[in-house]
Amino acid sequence: MAARRRLRGARVPLTRGVAALLVAAALAACAGGDTAAPPTATTTTTAPPAYPASIDARPSAGCGDSAIGPVRRERRTLEIAGEERWYLLSTPTAHDGETPLPLVLELHGLAQGAEGAANTGLLDDLGEREGFVSAFPHGTGAPVRWNERLDDPANADLDFIGAVLDDVGEARCIDEARVYVGGLSYGAIMSSTLACTMADRFAAIGPVAGVRHPEGCEPSRPVPVLSMHGTVDPILLFNGGIGDLGAALSGGEVRIPDGDVDLDGEGYPAAMREWAEANGCGTSTDERRSEHVIDRSWDCPDEVEVRFLIIEGGGHSWPGSAAHEALERIVGPTTDELDATAELWAFYRRHARSSRG
Repeated sequence: MAARRRLRGARVPLTRGVAALLVAAALAACAGGDTAAPPTATTTTTAPPAYPASIDARPSAGCGDSAIGPVRRERRTLEIAGEERWYLLSTPTAHDGETPLPLVLELHGLAQGAEGAANTGLLDDLGEREGFVSAFPHGTGAPVRWNERLDDPANADLDFIGAVLDDVGEARCIDEARVYVGGLSYGAIMSSTLACTMADRFAAIGPVAGVRHPEGCEPSRPVPVLSMHGTVDPILLFNGGIGDLGAALSGGEVRIPDGDVDLDGEGYPAAMREWAEANGCGTSTDERRSEHVIDRSWDCPDEVEVRFLIIEGGGHSWPGSAAHEALERIVGPTTDELDATAELWAFYRRHARSSRG
């Protein structure tokens, strides 16, 4: 069904920084079902173009071992700063240990966890069909979360993500020129931080419902960004601040904002303008993709792409997710005019890190 609007609700004007700490707790209350994947999303995108032919693959240390077989959400553990950490790994049946495959990381929201993230977007189901490796890192704390701070010199989460990349690259045959990261809500916030701190390892990022361009962000190279955000997000308001967090935390029905937003205003439109400026892009153009989806793109230099998918009437959800459609009273409306998982993959595979970065 198309994204729907319920014209009610009031805003609570808090800062994006505070929102970063609280945002996905509502998802956690109902992203349970970690052991059983929900049905696949109902829509797909058209076949994406081929990878940039001018950019050579960068085989990881694990390439050349043809005995490596496929796995499905295999739990792998690492020790970071004296603490045991873990992530889930899925590899497609076609993985032969000799052909370098792309790697996509998906980061969970606050309190959602790796299993919840895997079940929301079903990224590894698409990876099986399209031939890429998927990894779902798990944060720390109670509720489980990420340390997204750029100014923390002892940020163990940054070390953890780097160790995940190393571990996957050693255990499987990965194309290190084609490694990507995205996530929902707090996972979107963390993927934004990774673009600032690890641009030498990620070819592109895909934050959903929570992109930011943090102060002090100085990536080593321009980073392609595709973000998505709903105009009636009841938790992270489209123009900034927190919405009906109290109801979401208690498992009650959230009040949906009235949708009277400034599509070029503060909050998430501003964050995307900052990414475009940082990447050396010029003016933006809006194209209506469907009844409720606006595709905003910027005029950018070669090998850079910045796009913002605005879902009119969309909530704090992963577009196209059957799991989130069932949780409308807590996350707001979920559109089926867009399949976020397929859309992100189509975007990712247009980008690779060249020898320059």
